[in-house]
Amino acid sequence: MPETLPLRPNIYRDPPDAARFSVVERPLSLWERAWNNGALRKATLLAVLALVWQLYAMRLANPLLIPTFLDTVIAFRDAVLTGGLLGKAWYSIRILLIGYAAGLALAAILTTLAITSRIGTDLVETLTAMFNPLPAIALLPLALIWFGLGTGSLVFVLIHSVLWAVALNTHSGFMAVSNTLRMVGRNYGLRGLPYVAKILVPAAFPSILTGLKIGWAFAWRTLIAAELVFGVSSGSGGLGWFIFENKNQLEIASVFAGLFSVILIGLAVENIVFRTIAARTVQRWGMQG
Repeated sequence: MPETLPLRPNIYRDPPDAARFSVVERPLSLWERAWNNGALRKATLLAVLALVWQLYAMRLANPLLIPTFLDTVIAFRDAVLTGGLLGKAWYSIRILLIGYAAGLALAAILTTLAITSRIGTDLVETLTAMFNPLPAIALLPLALIWFGLGTGSLVFVLIHSVLWAVALNTHSGFMAVSNTLRMVGRNYGLRGLPYVAKILVPAAFPSILTGLKIGWAFAWRTLIAAELVFGVSSGSGGLGWFIFENKNQLEIASVFAGLFSVILIGLAVENIVFRTIAARTVQRWGMQG
């Protein structure tokens, strides 16, 4: 007969006294709370940079080279109140929106062709390889010949700045969509535009958003550079022309004020528009931290 193993005795233990254990919580100090605030950290960095600028300009003591930060702020205030800076900023933004929208529309057409046929894919890859490295500013002479001095030339170079960056990133995003997601869409019977809108666009949206940011940055700096060359039309002009005029009049503080306006608009678009889009799309969908 097999040997019977002894039964293991039951062991009973009293539960520990919960009062003896507790989570130690220490309130954060004022310094720790401030350090954990990203906006406050960035504001501090900007304040330090402004202080360095002020001290260096005071040491240099040559306002024709670098005005002080305070002089630039005063010139910015005067330009906003009496110098028509807001009107010039709106002129630039309006032209930018026209060119940006047209570039996005053309990019959508190209990427639609690319994801629906091999010829379209070859076309997009060939065109982006040809024209994406080409600086938009190099097209200014042709834009002057074809469209004359005015809005048409500006919109043309803006379309070139936006089109290839957005098309390239969108196409790359579509190509990176996993086969699993593609099969899910096919199994649900999605075809054509519903398939693109419900499967490809959400999955590729991080790349699409990156393309939108790059296209915006390219378009904004191209617009300012183009306005410096031929941005005046019918007696009006944008921020680039504002900078150019004040440079000719040796109003260097106003030149810095114009550059300051360009930076402020860029920061506003990046931190308000694109951050809001990211928070409501890719971050909410769990595709980006």
